Amino acid sequence: MNENRIKQVLEIEKKAQENYEAALSEAQRLPALAEQEAQDIVNQARAQAQEEARQIVAKAKAEDEVSRILAQAEEKNHQLEALAMSNFDRAVNYILDRVTGRE
Repeated sequence: MNENRIKQVLEIEKKAQENYEAALSEAQRLPALAEQEAQDIVNQARAQAQEEARQIVAKAKAEDEVSRILAQAEEKNHQLEALAMSNFDRAVNYILDRVTGRE
């Protein structure tokens, strides 16, 4: 009976040693796993930030382009208005000259 008890104790000690080694292995693996997961999160956050920055820059460039086009259109509009007023003045003078008989 003592022999059976000794075998049981040895078997329990063996299982305890296996459990200890498994726990130690897991404990050594967890920091590396946590570090990798943290690195993945950092990389994902960096990629998202870069994409958001790219979109902001693209939007800003588009807004600048729109502003530039509007400014050009406004300048062209002013030029056409000035030309139209010049032609209008000439047309009024021509009509007045015709009505008054100067021409």
